Amino acid sequence: MKRSLSVPAAGAAAALLLGVTAACSSSSSSTSAAGASAAASTSPGASTSASSTGGASTGGKSYNLTFIQGVAGDGFYVTMGCGMQAEAKKLGDATVNIQGPSQFDATLQNPIIESVTASHPDAIMIAPDDVSASRPPIAQAMAAGIKVVLVDTTLTDPAGAVSQISSDNTAGGADAFAAVKQLAPNGGQVFVVNTKPGISTTDERTAGFAAAAGADSKFSYVGVQYDQDTASLAAQVTLAELQKDPGIVAIFATNLFSAEGAATGIRQAGMSGKVKVVGFDAEPDEITALQQGTVQALIAQSPYVIGTDAVDQAVAALQGKPTTPKIGTKFTIITTANLNSAASQAAIYKTSC
Repeated sequence: MKRSLSVPAAGAAAALLLGVTAACSSSSSSTSAAGASAAASTSPGASTSASSTGGASTGGKSYNLTFIQGVAGDGFYVTMGCGMQAEAKKLGDATVNIQGPSQFDATLQNPIIESVTASHPDAIMIAPDDVSASRPPIAQAMAAGIKVVLVDTTLTDPAGAVSQISSDNTAGGADAFAAVKQLAPNGGQVFVVNTKPGISTTDERTAGFAAAAGADSKFSYVGVQYDQDTASLAAQVTLAELQKDPGIVAIFATNLFSAEGAATGIRQAGMSGKVKVVGFDAEPDEITALQQGTVQALIAQSPYVIGTDAVDQAVAALQGKPTTPKIGTKFTIITTANLNSAASQAAIYKTSC
């Protein structure tokens, strides 16, 4: 999911780059930043993916593609849109229209899906806002003959989608716990601040973290609290949890708002420096939090690569060429120790193209 550290079980939390390829797994933009794209694809340890289509040209045919974001204005989806715009330009005569709801909410996204379907683009690339509630309008788009590529989030029933492209979020959650072990080697209580239940990516991150924590006798997993994707509620649930369980040594925050709110709750509890925060994604605000020490490590996903792969898969499907059913992309671990490296700088999400 959008906005929203992973460290291998062996090794220090600092200065690490992790590549996790997934079986499958979480804004608007105009033109791409070619330099940043090149850095993201060539830097050591930078995110890559296993798309089989290779970015073939459109062959002179014009294709109208629409990207429906999980939420508008989010750096994760902005960066993904940049990748889509750049790849469409690279392939030739293809255009990408970008739309998204003001909140990550299926009740707001579904009317957009229906409206886009009525305009009948050649393909829709979409991050579904709910694993179940998003299925009916997406199925209607498929029934109308529109090719659908699922990006970032997915559906309980993804049948009919030509490809699913995402990070391995379960592995990301497990890696977040590995980072916690580096930050709090003596163990203690840990918990998760998540967004909403029913979002495939963040649910997978929570499950991966909980399973890894449950397998380590030094740590006690005290559960998950939901913040409805708002930093203010994340601060409230964090403060309440810290008051109930003062032995908490670390929090895994599954996205940007969760990380921001968790850091605020820790400050309000007077436990700054005592409770570590491992966050997900690499929004500019999260980088600032990392520099300020309110977040100790971040897992940067590969939204730009997800975007380029999505266009490749959509165009391949439209041309009747083979597509890749599931594509996994990699993570880049960002800490204060490696923040200035080329790979980390390339992995930071964009606010515009």
